[in-house]
Amino acid sequence: MKRMKPPFAAKRFVDEYFPHCQAAILAGSVVRGEATTTSDLDIVIFDKHVQSPYHESHIDYGWPIEVFVHTLTSYKTFFLADAERARPSLPKMVAEGIVLVDAGILSSIKNEACELLNNGPVPWSAETILTKRYMLTDMLADLIGSKNGAEALFIANTLAEAIHEFVLRTNCQWIGSSKWIVKALKQYDEVFAKRFTDAFDLFYKTGDKHGIILLVDEVLKPHGGRLFEGYSIGK
Repeated sequence: MKRMKPPFAAKRFVDEYFPHCQAAILAGSVVRGEATTTSDLDIVIFDKHVQSPYHESHIDYGWPIEVFVHTLTSYKTFFLADAERARPSLPKMVAEGIVLVDAGILSSIKNEACELLNNGPVPWSAETILTKRYMLTDMLADLIGSKNGAEALFIANTLAEAIHEFVLRTNCQWIGSSKWIVKALKQYDEVFAKRFTDAFDLFYKTGDKHGIILLVDEVLKPHGGRLFEGYSIGK
């Protein structure tokens, strides 16, 4: 089937499957102008008739469609959970989304989402920073000492996610996962994001660990550097 334009396809989908909903939003890459040939439509539904929130997938109107269905209150629990994990998936969809249906409830919900995003995640405690320093130090030691190329690849993968988390959380920024790791870093500091991607790109292509080592030492330095000697927890 030939694809309809995203807003029209999304509106048709909502009209067919959720004709009595109180609100619907189209979000995701098609809204941000970042759609690819494999992009889907992310649709958030607010419906007082559903008993509990759920997520399901469809293929309709030429599009893969991910629909996130909420009651008029369940979204608050998801907002809170996203804030606690510092990955604001639902608030971001609600804040940036295009309104498809609105029975007069979306203004306040969008305001809640925007306020949460603007406030940023809860800052890490000193104890958490200490633990994360130790974990980064330990992962870096594993990478430096690894002589097994296959193992080193997966150590580097874990280290990349940990570096991104440490940089963003110690600066009270939202984090990401998968492709959102680089997007989140770019939103915070494009120069650092390029050094980050260059360091890992070089390692994956050549096995050169030097750029990653420098990167870890750079992000740890403001917090006391690498940590092993004297670290203790639960004693």
